[in-house]
Amino acid sequence: MEPTLAGGDLLLVRHGAAVRPGLLVLARFPDGTLVVKRVAESRATRTGSRGWWLLSDNPGEGIDSRHRGAIADEDVVAVVRARLWPSPCRSRRLLHEA
Repeated sequence: MEPTLAGGDLLLVRHGAAVRPGLLVLARFPDGTLVVKRVAESRATRTGSRGWWLLSDNPGEGIDSRHRGAIADEDVVAVVRARLWPSPCRSRRLLHEA
């Protein structure tokens, strides 16, 4: 998720928070891998259920919905609220909140 986040960043997340486009989320890919990605939009998954299209902030690196498809709603584990370390960050870039 560089340049927004770097490896080793400690994040504060909220389970059960409302998901919406623009937010960073902690999600589980079908193979069980936990990832942090940005929500682009709501889309139907391959099974036809409601899901989310997740993208990396650095499209040249990593795996996201362009490779795995839409992620089922129940596989979005939490919404990222802030970066706690190395320095606290509640920037508009991180959270996309008005």
